[in-house]
Amino acid sequence: MKNLNRCGWCGTDPLYVAYHDKEWGTPVHDDRKLFEFLLLEGAQAGLSWLTILKRRENYRRAFNQFDPDRVARYTTQDLARLLADAGIIRNRLKIESAIKSARGVLQLQEEFGSLDVFLWRYVDGVPIQNVRKSLADVPANTKISDAMSKELKKRGFTFVGSTICYAFMQAVGMVNDHVVDCFRHAEIKTAVERSVR
Repeated sequence: MKNLNRCGWCGTDPLYVAYHDKEWGTPVHDDRKLFEFLLLEGAQAGLSWLTILKRRENYRRAFNQFDPDRVARYTTQDLARLLADAGIIRNRLKIESAIKSARGVLQLQEEFGSLDVFLWRYVDGVPIQNVRKSLADVPANTKISDAMSKELKKRGFTFVGSTICYAFMQAVGMVNDHVVDCFRHAEIKTAVERSVR
C-alpha cells in the first residue's frame, strides 16, 4: 500500500497512515465510537491529531472504553485520577468537558433514541460526498458544523466549536473529505453508494 495516493495531511507516520487508510472518513453509527471521536476531537483542540492518536489507547483505558453511562457518573475522585494520568492530555477543562459531554450524550439518547440519530440528521443520514482537489479546498467549518456546534453548546457540551464539529464530521464519515486523487475517496464513495441502494 506504499504507492497509493493519499491525502497529504497523514504524512508517513505509520499510525497516522493506518488511521487515514482504515478509519478517517468511514461512516460511524455506533454511539460509543461517536462519543469517542467527539471526546478526542475536543481533546485535540490546540494540539495535533497525531498527538491524540498516540494517546488513544490511554484514553480508552482512562475513560472506560468511552462508555458514556460510566463517564457520566464520574466523581471528583475520577477527575483527580484523570488529572494525574500522564497517558492523556491533563487539561482540567478538557477532562471536565468529557464528563459533561457524557451526560449530554445520555440526554440525547433519551430524547432521540441514540447519539447516532441526533448527529446524522445533520446530513439526512447520508454522508456528503465532497470533491476536494487539494487540502486547500477543505474548509475549517461549514453551515452544517455551525448548526451542530450551536445546538451542542445549547445542550451544555463544551469543546464543540464549529471547527471541532467539522473535524468530527470528517472523522466519522458524515462528509467524505478525502481529496479526489486519494484512493480512499473512491472506496468510501462506492461503499456509501452501495449502502443507500
